[in-house]
This record gives sequence, structure tokens and C-alpha cells, in this order.
Amino acid sequence: MLMPHPATLQQLIDRYEELQATEGAKSATPEERRQLDDTTYTLCVSTGTRNIIDALRIARRHCGTSAGQMTTAA
Repeated sequence: MLMPHPATLQQLIDRYEELQATEGAKSATPEERRQLDDTTYTLCVSTGTRNIIDALRIARRHCGTSAGQMTTAA
């Protein structure tokens, strides 16, 4: 399976975490919710997974980021 460049995966992880924090604070706009859905989908496709937990685990492993920093999906 092809894997995106680690820098690209890290950008996706960072974007997901930023949008997830907004969603968790219940202050997300409909556009931010759509962006969260799109980012979740992109992470899953990029890592060949079907859920965000596995996608984040694989992306972080590929980037060399600690899995202890994982956030959970809503």
C-alpha cells in the first residue's frame, strides 16, 4: 500500500486534532463539522483503515509520533 509522506500525514493529524477540539467544545460550525468529516475520511483512506482510531495509530507510527498523544473520535 502506498503511504503519504510523513509530513502530509502529520498535517492531517494536526488538522484532525484542531477540528476535534473545536467539535468537543461544542463551538463547531457546520463548515468545521464537514471539515472534520473530510479530514477523518482522508486519514482513513490515506492509512487504509476504516476508523479514525486505527487511522491515527497508523499515521502516528508512520510519522514517528507517540501513540500516547492519541485523541478519541466522537
